[in-house]
Parts: sequence; C-alpha cells; structure tokens
Amino acid sequence: MKLSNATLSDLPDGVSVPNYDRTALTPGIVHIGLGNFHRAHQAWYLHRLMQQGKAHDWAIIGAGVRAGDSAMRDRLLAQDCLTTLIELDPDGTSTEIVGSMIDFLPVEEDNGALIRAMSDPAIRIVALTVTEGGYFKDAAGNLNTQDPEIQHDAAHPDKPHTAFGAMVAALRARRDAGHAPFTGQCCDNLQHNGEILRQTVVGLARLSDPALADWINDNATFPNAMVDCIVPATGPNELKLVEDIGIDDAAPVTHENFRQWVIEDTFCAGRPTWEDVGATLTTSVHNYEEMKIKMLNAGHQLLANAGELLGVQTIAGCMATPQIAGFFRKVQTDEIVPYVDAVPEITPSAYLDLIARRFGNPEIHDTTRRVAFDGGSRHPGFVLPILRDALAAGGSIEGLALTEALWARMCAGTREDGSVIEANDPQWDDLTQIATQAKAEPKLWLEQGWIYDTLSENTVFATAFDKWLKQLWAVGTQSTLEQYIAS
Repeated sequence: MKLSNATLSDLPDGVSVPNYDRTALTPGIVHIGLGNFHRAHQAWYLHRLMQQGKAHDWAIIGAGVRAGDSAMRDRLLAQDCLTTLIELDPDGTSTEIVGSMIDFLPVEEDNGALIRAMSDPAIRIVALTVTEGGYFKDAAGNLNTQDPEIQHDAAHPDKPHTAFGAMVAALRARRDAGHAPFTGQCCDNLQHNGEILRQTVVGLARLSDPALADWINDNATFPNAMVDCIVPATGPNELKLVEDIGIDDAAPVTHENFRQWVIEDTFCAGRPTWEDVGATLTTSVHNYEEMKIKMLNAGHQLLANAGELLGVQTIAGCMATPQIAGFFRKVQTDEIVPYVDAVPEITPSAYLDLIARRFGNPEIHDTTRRVAFDGGSRHPGFVLPILRDALAAGGSIEGLALTEALWARMCAGTREDGSVIEANDPQWDDLTQIATQAKAEPKLWLEQGWIYDTLSENTVFATAFDKWLKQLWAVGTQSTLEQYIAS
C-alpha cells in the first residue's frame, strides 16, 4: 500500500497511524536536515504530542541546503511527508506512521525559499541536524571565518549557501519587519550544542552586520540539548522490511526501543510541551550531554574503528566479538567513567551497562561504516575531550591512545584481511596519505593540528600512541586488543 494521507486508513492491521487531522495542522518549526535521526527522534516526539491533541500549531516544515537533499524532498513529498517508523527490539517489532511534518521546502542554491519560510513570524523554532562537523569550527572550537562558505555568506548575506547564512538573513528580515526572533535549536551530537549554534549564527552575522549580530545575541535563544536514539541508515534491508509489513514507503526509518531528549528550557518564542511525551526540560543539560557524548558517542568510536579493521559489519557484531567488546568495556571502565558525573536518573556505571545492551541489540543493523564516518569530526568532538580530562587528572590513557591508533590504522585504507576500506571521511584522501606515512613515523598522525591541536606535544599521549600504532602494524588488531585487555 503506497503511503499517503489517502491510504492511512487502509494500512495493515497493527500499524499505528495519526489520529489527528493533518490538513488542520499549521507550521511552527522549520527543521533543516531531514535525515533518519530527525524523523525518528524530534519528529516522533512532536507526533506523539499531536496524538494527545496538542501542538497542532507546531507542525514541521522540512528543509535542506545541499543539492542531495532534493532527492529526500522528492521522496517525502510523494508520500505527503509521512514516515514509517519501525522499532526493532529482540522482543519484537512495532510500526507507526509519523505525521508531524507537513511540507518540505525547495532546495535552492541561494536558499530563498528557506529564508522566506524562516522570516514568517509563525515559525518560532528553527531546528537543525546537520552533523557534528557542520558548524564551521576551527581547531580551537571557534568559528572558522576563513572557510570559503563562511566568507561567501559574509560577502553575500542575501544569497547565502549555508543554513546559518539563511538563518542570519531570515533574522535580519524579522528584525527589519518588527518581528521577534525565532529560537535556534541544535539537535546534533555536540557538547554545548546550543552555544555552538549561537557562536556560528552570531559570528557569521557579525562579519556583515554587527548591529544585527548584537540584536540576535540579545534577543534570540539557542538552548543546549542532548539527543539520543540509535537510528541506522536506510538501505535494502530496511526497504525490504517495510515492504514485508505491507507499506510502500520510499524513506522508512528503523530505530531502537530507546529515546532520550534533554532540553534547556530557554525558548524566546514559545515551544511545544515536549515534557508531556517524555522529554526532560531542565535549566542545565551539561551533565546529561557529558555522560552521553563521552560514553555513548565516544564508545561508538571505540567499536567502529576496530570493527572496520576486523571486517565486522555492524555495531552489534562488534559487541559480539570478544576482543572488541572487552576493549570497549575496559576503556569505558578505566578511562571514561571516572570523569563522568551522575545525573538524577542514572549513574555512569549503570549507563555503561545500558549502552552495552543497546549496542548489542542484534535487531539493529547499525553499520560500523556509518558509525566510523567523519572521524575527523567525531574523534575531536567525542574522544579527545575525555583524553584531555584523563591527562589532566594523571589517569590512564592507554586505551584512549589505542583508540586513536586504531583510527589512524583504519585511515590507511585496508582491513586486516587486505580488503579496501572505501573513502569514509570528507578529508579521506589527506587522512589516508598521512596514515600511510605514520606507519613508519607515528608522530606524523598527531601533528595534524586541525584534529589534535596541542595534544601532539603531550609526551605521555604521544608515547602511548606511538607504541600502539606500531603494535597494530606489527601484530594486527586482534592481538593488540588482547594485549590491552590483559594489561
């Protein structure tokens, strides 16, 4: 059955569908970056609120700023912006249709349609999932004003290429029309993600209009948030799964039986009552995001790089591989948990048990390739902050140094069995070249300042990294992991 508004009542038994009149919904949110995660997480929370008869004036308008986003737009518009969500759990699956998104803007080089939509005062939140590496940060974490895209948007503020340039243009239009600003809501896996979004938007505005930058900084809000749900990429297996259920959906999403959304309650133009459907609204997100990013997101990197080298295709497969699972547990216990504070709901040790169960869910086919993607953003964002904490405390960093060595070995581009690892990073060619050279001179890998900044100057880390990378090349990944576990 082709998914659409007209066929909702004809879908197979057991499929949960919207109980609200989608034609009566009005928009309140523009969301940039309509990938699987957003549709399984933020759109789901809003959908569940709408199922309670609430937030019908907060519907989502989708948007994208990359040429490739047009394909997703075509797929979603052809099915009235509906998405099939399939929850995968060892105890069984469940299926629901999410209807909180009502439109998808044209994807244009100058972002004209996006700017016009965000200029409408009916839009009170502009949210983003544009990946961790999409915020134009330099090695020190500041806005990279030398990036060509940032320089273009500063020179051509009315025809911006980036999402942030479009937000600045829309905020300018709202200010000039006497309207209040919208809230900018980052939904990416970044520590202090609201502050990073503020830095990008305000910093970009300041390059072309300092008065506007001050107005945005003084009046708009950018709440920090922590988001969590394991959402695999959609491929042939997922398309076959939704077909077997009896639904013709060109963009289905599978996900685990777990979600968490912790949000700083600072919204300058109002918000849906997400707490009514399980989100946590708080005045401080810091400890939640520290726990999740340091343990779950960094934990993904512990698994994925080793998994790629050993040819293990999924994260669940990594957790079923004794050497990788043992490495994961030991690094977490010895080198991460000591630097993570508890939150009201759970201790770090209990959280480790939770994420180990989640990662080991065999029904979730989350590929090592997806998790290992863009290590040039994920290692500086997730792993290196813990490494700095451990170095400052004088604690062990052997496992974290081995994590970085595994990444360097992976970026050489071949697995242990000799098969080729296809390009999996925006900077893959450069990383592969340096990783190959680092086989003989490990220090060359650490001298990449855009990744490691001054960490290469720390002799404790550099010595440990040198040892582990040489060990990986000499005896292989499995033996090296076994040696670390036994140490």
